[in-house]
Amino acid sequence: MNSNMTVTKRSGERETIDLDKIHRVIEWAAKGLKNVSVSEVELRSHLQFFDGIPTEAIHETIIKAAADLISPEAPDYQFLAARLAVFHLRKKAFGQFEPPKLVDQVTRLVELGKYDKHILEDYTSEELTILDGYIDHWRDMNFSYAAVKQLEGKYLVQNRVTNEIYESAQFLYILVAACLFARYPKDTRLDYIKRFYDAASTFKISLPTPIMAGVRTPTRQFSSCVLIECDDSLDSINATASSIVKYVSQRAGIGINAGRIRALGSPIRGGEAFHTGCLPFYKYFQTAVKSCSQGGVRGGAATLFYPLWHLEVESLLVLKNNRGVEDNRVRHLDYGVQLNKLMYQRLIKGQNISLFSPSDVPGLYDAFFADQDEFERLYLQYEADLSIRRKEIKAVELFSLMMQERASTGRIYIQNVDHCNTHSPFDPQVAPIKQSNLCLEIALPTKPLKNIDDPNGEIALCTLSALNLGAIKDLSELEPLADLAVRALDNLLDYQDYPIISAQLGSMNRRTLGIGVINFANYLAKNGMKYSDSSGNNLTHKTFEAIQFYLLKASNNLAKEQGACPLFNETTYAQGILPIDTYKRDLDKICDEPLHMDWEGLRADIKQHGLRNSTLSALMPSETSSQISNATNGIEPPRGLISVKASKDGQLKQVVPDFDELKDKYELLWNMPNNEGYLQLVGLMQKFVDQAISSNTNYDPTRFDNQKVPMQTLLKDLLTAYKLGVKTLYYHNTRDGASDQFDDITVVEKEDDGCASGACKI
Repeated sequence: MNSNMTVTKRSGERETIDLDKIHRVIEWAAKGLKNVSVSEVELRSHLQFFDGIPTEAIHETIIKAAADLISPEAPDYQFLAARLAVFHLRKKAFGQFEPPKLVDQVTRLVELGKYDKHILEDYTSEELTILDGYIDHWRDMNFSYAAVKQLEGKYLVQNRVTNEIYESAQFLYILVAACLFARYPKDTRLDYIKRFYDAASTFKISLPTPIMAGVRTPTRQFSSCVLIECDDSLDSINATASSIVKYVSQRAGIGINAGRIRALGSPIRGGEAFHTGCLPFYKYFQTAVKSCSQGGVRGGAATLFYPLWHLEVESLLVLKNNRGVEDNRVRHLDYGVQLNKLMYQRLIKGQNISLFSPSDVPGLYDAFFADQDEFERLYLQYEADLSIRRKEIKAVELFSLMMQERASTGRIYIQNVDHCNTHSPFDPQVAPIKQSNLCLEIALPTKPLKNIDDPNGEIALCTLSALNLGAIKDLSELEPLADLAVRALDNLLDYQDYPIISAQLGSMNRRTLGIGVINFANYLAKNGMKYSDSSGNNLTHKTFEAIQFYLLKASNNLAKEQGACPLFNETTYAQGILPIDTYKRDLDKICDEPLHMDWEGLRADIKQHGLRNSTLSALMPSETSSQISNATNGIEPPRGLISVKASKDGQLKQVVPDFDELKDKYELLWNMPNNEGYLQLVGLMQKFVDQAISSNTNYDPTRFDNQKVPMQTLLKDLLTAYKLGVKTLYYHNTRDGASDQFDDITVVEKEDDGCASGACKI
């Protein structure tokens, strides 16, 4: 390469390229890494240099050259590329590699309007200097390349128009901790900040997108999931649409319950006119969801819920498919279909399902959630009343249509509303669960709004985070992490703003949290266990028992300090009922692990002091935040040892954690023979998790005759999930060969507009 080649500096000046300087930077980044070649990175970079190349382009060329070399034979290139990317990022943010002092960083960014001015009001310069001493900027070197690119793309404070970046990752972590514990007494808060900073920056606690992108900025809305229930009136429909717009604009993923809207042809105003049915209003909600881009962090997305027995269900089930015309499709929403025991019984017995408009069958819609015996009584009564408008359809035909649409779109989700209410932290008689959220893991009470300022309505919010199972060696390590996570998220409820009164009242009264896990696949691999063969059943039972126990204990301790949440009396916990009392007993047939925790002691403490939080746990997808922690996402098996995720920054390669030691131990998704073992694990998790679980079903057509998955298989999995007490089913994934390379080493995955890429993401 010509050493007389020139480069263009940021100032516009030209100077001769300094190849030694480039060599030193790459050599620094390669220190301590295995099977990486400095000369190979240089060679690939030099080929793309040209005379007058800007210095910034040189950095980016070198980074890309290193990232392109990531492979199963040399996975450490992901850290070489990451270190180079961190070097480049800091030069852009600070003009030098060394970050500024925290007090200078905060002062400058408050002046620029990028950080919340309250940081300087809440903390003295002396305290910020102490916090600066807690920061370990070298932890930036533990990120993978995909993590740095995700940080740069979604999380670090920046100007998204000019692409200026203002901070590096350790400032993010320390300031999130400082904001969350700002209201704690001055004699204890610095200790909590240090512990939380250490847990988050060493990836033991994983934080969701709204918290990482938003806490420390002037925008104070950090709940990942928003549940909005719609009544069967124009006022409520308009209030629902307005609420959607407000929350989509503030980075939240939306769950919409529109199941109460009456069917097409129903009389309105005493027979003055016929109702237009669900479709126009679903389109209205779709427009509201897509009205805002969420500040470049992610696109608006929502899941809309309705019951299987709705009179329009045959039309509603096909709203997402590619056949039909725009007039009879609403393709940019996802859908959650609500089932219960009676619907499954009709399927198993080969009977019919009667479809009704909720407006024609008083009490039926409410009983569907609040009281299963009453629902069955009313349903049979209305079936016997020939004066009521209805349609009968064979249960197997209706279930088959639903599962066909789930298979072809991947995005028709399932909610078992009886499990959501009978195995719930809420008393269904006073606070029934009538919907979930975008990603099917939140299960919270809602009430429809009559108007946007209706204090009697209830919008449910859930604030999320996750514990990294791959980062612990012993279950006892979960106790302090659970305590930190509960305290931090509980503080967040008071710290954030609420654009709608019904959301504020719901949050303050119920104080709901959803703490999940990441890196479960790594955890199984470390313990030499698989998803598919039941070998991980007992470990999973023991682990999720510990998680839920420690979360409840942390919330109980908070209640002793600060009081129980105001609507604690609407929980089953207030009656002394725990998850171990209401789970599906079918689980005992697949797992004989005994209980290990002192549940009776905890029960007595909860009855005496209450809980600060109505809910504590939910298992979310964690698609992006798991990348930050260099972990496998949520509870899912990896599709390949290396995944290549297509993002707006190009293709990001990420290697499974602990690749060298565990590459032969991971059970990859498409190596699993069926969904049975995975669904058993989800059922065992659901025994303890008090909300719901983003659980997927996966199918490889090459395993079946004619390369077609039989309907019988789809229905069997649906029934298995129900039998094991699973509350919700999220994606239906089909291996198609285009998005999944069949060597199982490298898998190309596309980001989509749902939870996997954005809304309601952790």
